[in-house]
Amino acid sequence: MNFKQWHKITLFCICILIISGLVYYSNLSNRHKAIVKTHILYTLNIIDSDWKKNHNENTLEFTSPSFLIDNIYKSMEGPKALQYFSFNTDKDELLWMTYFQVTALDKNEENILSNDFICHTNINFIPQDHHGRWNLNSRMNNQFPRLISLSHGVEKISFPKGFGYPFFSDEKFFMVTQSLNHNVTDSIFQVKHRVSIGYSNKKSLKPLYPKLIFMMLPYDTENPYEIKQDMPANSCIPIETKNHTYQDEEGNFLSGHWKIFKGKSKYTYNVTNLLAIKDTVTLHQITPHLHPFAERFRLIDNTSKEIIYSCEVTNHKNGIGLTDTPSFKSEKGIKMYPTHDYQLELTTNNTTTEIQDMMASLFLFFYDKEMDEKIKKYNDAL
Repeated sequence: MNFKQWHKITLFCICILIISGLVYYSNLSNRHKAIVKTHILYTLNIIDSDWKKNHNENTLEFTSPSFLIDNIYKSMEGPKALQYFSFNTDKDELLWMTYFQVTALDKNEENILSNDFICHTNINFIPQDHHGRWNLNSRMNNQFPRLISLSHGVEKISFPKGFGYPFFSDEKFFMVTQSLNHNVTDSIFQVKHRVSIGYSNKKSLKPLYPKLIFMMLPYDTENPYEIKQDMPANSCIPIETKNHTYQDEEGNFLSGHWKIFKGKSKYTYNVTNLLAIKDTVTLHQITPHLHPFAERFRLIDNTSKEIIYSCEVTNHKNGIGLTDTPSFKSEKGIKMYPTHDYQLELTTNNTTTEIQDMMASLFLFFYDKEMDEKIKKYNDAL
């Protein structure tokens, strides 16, 4: 076989690979297309793929790689970036996180853009690193290790005065920040996210313990995507069954990411088991995570009939998006009890003619008495 024949075979194989790749890509979901596209853009250095870290006084600041906005990206679909980080101060010391903020920037980091390009920024702690240092091994794997999620509509929060999340300066954390675009269809551009984490080195702060609770709804496991006219109340059509799928104590499958149809809907979910309150606790901070078309999100004490928290959501008047999803914080706090029954209640209103998606979570922060006692002993030993 001569060179010309080898050349033709090589070109043929390359064409087959290209065509196969295009067919594979065209069949991907919007979310997976964004993952593949972003990986290629970063690998070929077509857009900025580097994280930047800047340490100011009492603030650690990160600037994400660029995200290419070339399509409509609903919640959980847009380009994203992730990294592990620590504060790396000059000495190993006990610090306290007190403030979080995420801001959208243009690719040159010169102009602030709309928060509509921020889907969420998640910060996770590492259980082995965090709990292990304090010999709190009983807390390992008790819950998903998410510290906080800033999301569209709630792009900054601060803990109540006198409270914080304790950590060591060389402790490892994991961060993911993801882009969003519900409305822009006439241009292609790049955005970045600037994530700011405020902290303190005061010894007098009270520690907070984070706990994530979220709405989960049952679905038909045999025909999960079949839309029926007589669907049971408080059930759902999941967005997908690979992610955000759970099982309850009776083995029923539930989805935490589901479809909402035109008009108003109301959902409830009992979160008593998720809360797993063992002793009376004091709740000081609530940060919601919702998607557009949520109208009201409540945490209710079914035993006392008290509404602990009611998030009255403001949606955009023009276009799709969340203008405001108010957080709750209190120095005094709210008591919650192991003998009480608790429920989430969500009201949505899809004002479009298209099917939309929904998630509904609360990041709760309780006074951590056990940690406080350990910190006092640690400070006394210094």
